[in-house]
Amino acid sequence: MEFTAGQIADLLGGTIEGDANAKVNRLAKIEEGEPGSLTFLANKKYEEYIYKTQASLVVVNNSFVPEFPLHTTLIRVEDAYKSFAVLLDTYNKISQNKVGRENPHTIAASAKIGANPYIGSFVYVGENSVLGDNVKLYPGVYIGDNVTIGSNTTLFAGVKVYSESRIGSNCRIHSGVVIGGDGFGFAPQDDANYVKVAQIGNVIIEDHVEIGSNTTIDRATLGSTIIRKGVKLDNLIQVAHNVEIGEHTVIAAQTGIAGSTKIGRFCMIGGQVGIVGHLVIADKVKIAAQSGIGSSITKEGEIVQGSPAFGIGDYKKSYVGFRKLPEILARLEELEKQVNES
Repeated sequence: MEFTAGQIADLLGGTIEGDANAKVNRLAKIEEGEPGSLTFLANKKYEEYIYKTQASLVVVNNSFVPEFPLHTTLIRVEDAYKSFAVLLDTYNKISQNKVGRENPHTIAASAKIGANPYIGSFVYVGENSVLGDNVKLYPGVYIGDNVTIGSNTTLFAGVKVYSESRIGSNCRIHSGVVIGGDGFGFAPQDDANYVKVAQIGNVIIEDHVEIGSNTTIDRATLGSTIIRKGVKLDNLIQVAHNVEIGEHTVIAAQTGIAGSTKIGRFCMIGGQVGIVGHLVIADKVKIAAQSGIGSSITKEGEIVQGSPAFGIGDYKKSYVGFRKLPEILARLEELEKQVNES
């Protein structure tokens, strides 16, 4: 699709400096801008590129004052970075605005499908499942029995949603995600074997949640595994049975959360964090990458690092000492030698 500078400025609430009829049909990085492309400048370290870019339009802050002549049309806005994020979101909505039904697909007679769906090839929707309006199921998606999915939610190719799961509105679930697989529940026996404990709960995912590729969220043994509204999960995360993740918490890739742990609201958890089961993590806690959490964190807003993790201030002090350990040992050996010789 093609847009003029005037249309872009109207969308962003910006002002035009240059050709209001300049046309663009794609987005680009400022250093790679070509005629017909739209880019932005928000970080001064990239300012050199605006003087030589071939992009037709550049979104800039109102405060930007060029030091050299420009060969492009500017759209001035209050915050160029946020405005470009709006453009990216708009582009995404346009490019992914698929509707209709591709064949082959299988939808149970008892399932209910809302208005304007996209049903890709080889999609399966089970008995009594309910999909809201504008739901998009990309090719190869499996929806089990008695599943509900809210309006404007997108499941990308190959997502698997087991029976009884509930997914809210305005969610994005990326390829390879598995929702509602069995939790890791096995009872040890006297003969050293294990008997599987049936997992008969479900998974509840609230509104405005995004889940990255190949993340898995296990169903509860009893009750529900719950992902609260606004949560953002990266790729390759394991969420075990009966875990609850509070509103607007964000978790980076390769983190594993063991069963029945409750994570608070507005937490930030780095990559490759391991969290043992049956813990409570307070609101607004920040956990640095590769940390191991073996006990509850009850202080709101605490920042921890290490394995086992502890307060980040103490961790940094300890790490300084750890790095100097060879020097400290050498000095200790020298002192022992002097004592022995005296």
